[in-house]
Amino acid sequence: MTIFQSRFRLAALLLALPLTFSACKKDKDPEPEDDNEQITTVTYVLTPTTAGAPTATFTWRDIDGAGGNAPTITSTNLRANTTYTGAITLSDETKNPMADVTKEVAEESDEHLFIYQSTPPSLLTITRTDLDKNNLQIGLATRVVTNAAGNGTLKITLRHQPGSKTGSETAGDVDVEVTFPVTVQ
Repeated sequence: MTIFQSRFRLAALLLALPLTFSACKKDKDPEPEDDNEQITTVTYVLTPTTAGAPTATFTWRDIDGAGGNAPTITSTNLRANTTYTGAITLSDETKNPMADVTKEVAEESDEHLFIYQSTPPSLLTITRTDLDKNNLQIGLATRVVTNAAGNGTLKITLRHQPGSKTGSETAGDVDVEVTFPVTVQ
């Protein structure tokens, strides 16, 4: 190889180098979209459909999130053999002012599903009474029927199901999952 050929190759390499680096230059990565909701407080209010039974309120609050302090859980007793209408509200108290996550879930109802599980199953019968634009249940509104007196738990799970909501309780990610002690008397 002659000196001329070596210099030509070196010059070609040096000219190509800036193009190589500019082709490899990365643009700033876009911020990832936060699909799951930040929920620090869940309130489930059960209002009796007939006179005589008091309204029952269940509240779960975990301001510092998973792994920090244990959540604060409060619940009230339910009356046996009674029908209630239920309404659930969600909020994010880490924001100032506090964010109403219920509104966001309602706006994206075709991507969300609440699952209500009573243990033992005979303690409560819970039916979701609201529907999204695709005629699939949501669970922001419910009908709860208590049976005979007893003790157990009520687990409420909110699943985020963008693009996969079919009515199945297993699809999607968990936005929040809370368990309340329940006494029916």
